[in-house]
Amino acid sequence: MEENQEKNILNKVAIVTGGSKGIGASIVKKLSQNGYSVILNYNTSKIEAEKIALTNKNIHLFKADVSNYFEVQSLVNYAITNFGKIDLLVNNAGIDLIKTINDTSIEDFDNILKTNLYSAFYTSKEVSKYMINQKFGSIINISSIWGLIGASCEMAYSVSKAGLDAMTKSLAKELGPSNIRINSIAPGIIDTDMNKFLNEEEKKSIISEIPLEKIGNVSDISECVLFLANSSYITGQIIQVNGGWNI
Repeated sequence: MEENQEKNILNKVAIVTGGSKGIGASIVKKLSQNGYSVILNYNTSKIEAEKIALTNKNIHLFKADVSNYFEVQSLVNYAITNFGKIDLLVNNAGIDLIKTINDTSIEDFDNILKTNLYSAFYTSKEVSKYMINQKFGSIINISSIWGLIGASCEMAYSVSKAGLDAMTKSLAKELGPSNIRINSIAPGIIDTDMNKFLNEEEKKSIISEIPLEKIGNVSDISECVLFLANSSYITGQIIQVNGGWNI
């Protein structure tokens, strides 16, 4: 019995969407280094994904556009067929859009919601079926500070992340009786390609508003993911990782 329990601990299975770059790549590496078989989902960044897979034999690649429900079904089926279970889902896939509301087209808005919010609905819907039968599991949504306080000229992005936080709270209540925990991590400004558009003056201005006086690193987020994945009594929470930016 003890041997079987140890085997389960050492062979946890995780799906990480948008896992080929930035925060997602850091999460994939962190989990694979801590006893997880990780399915790195990517869509267009094949070269980056393949490089990450070379770093650890526990990383497995699966191409899918998670804004497409049928491709999400294929992703989840791959996980169950090859590993028999899913312990952890990290909904990290997301894109940004910096436009005023009058410059934001209907297509822009749809694209942001499908990529950032609908994708998490699709993956959570499919994965939860198996987690309910297992009577265990964890889903972690990568949200944003803008989902909590909103960002000027990033209305569509802010809406998508606020929706993700609402989904987190709702599903935590719904799936809690099945021993499934749902949490969100809301990063502040993190040193990733998504923020490369900021010049040095803009960075200094932002840093001056942050009590810890620095921009976050992707490892700050991946360490929080591992913490939540290992916790057994935290659910329905939005964990802010932002250096105290919005205290």
